Amino acid sequence: MSVRVILITGANGGLGQAIAREFLRESRANAVWLGVRARREHADQLARENPDRCFCVALDVASPESWKQAVHEILERHQRMDVLVNNAGSHEDSLLAMMQADSWRRVLATNLDGVFHGCQVVLPAMISQRAGRIVNVSSLSALLAPSGQANYAAAKAGVVALTQSLAKEVARIGITVNAVCPGFVETEALHLAGEERKAAQMRIPMRRFGRPEEVAAAIRFLASAEASYTTGSVLKVDGGIL
Repeated sequence: MSVRVILITGANGGLGQAIAREFLRESRANAVWLGVRARREHADQLARENPDRCFCVALDVASPESWKQAVHEILERHQRMDVLVNNAGSHEDSLLAMMQADSWRRVLATNLDGVFHGCQVVLPAMISQRAGRIVNVSSLSALLAPSGQANYAAAKAGVVALTQSLAKEVARIGITVNAVCPGFVETEALHLAGEERKAAQMRIPMRRFGRPEEVAAAIRFLASAEASYTTGSVLKVDGGIL
């Protein structure tokens, strides 16, 4: 069984951990790399639980040099790159009239620039292989932008457009590029409680929040051989909100 090399960014959070576990379950031949910048404890623990199959690599997604170093380290070990999951993201919610320019720039740097840098740095290896899977984690906010998230919604909408454009550029080379748009998902990033939580659930036709494993399963499918004719797609995982 041939090794499949997977890099997942934002791999210390609840969704990143679920994605990593999904790929670890997929095949014992998978080499799963966890791109992390800070708060590495969960990623380090997952790597310890899966020696020789799961590895941590230092990665600041907003830095092109950090991307180059991380991917170089992976290629030095495996000589290939099969799957990139751009999952890293951050919020700094505020009404636009009061939003600081630095907040705008930081959110775009992490959520949009990070996807650009990641796609660009893995493409040479994937083009050389004439095969590869890129899955970008966008957000329902990209399609149904809420108030107070002008920076985040704009960044995630940019991820959707980048995905669709790049998919056309590399389709003939055997590389697919797709996006997933999660809605409300039970992770540490979901800061809702009490009446606000109940109100959010009432807006979801399924009347519940999603589980990280449900989003991870969609990502694994888009990265699979069975999804070889799916590219440029935007898959909602939102319980029917949109």
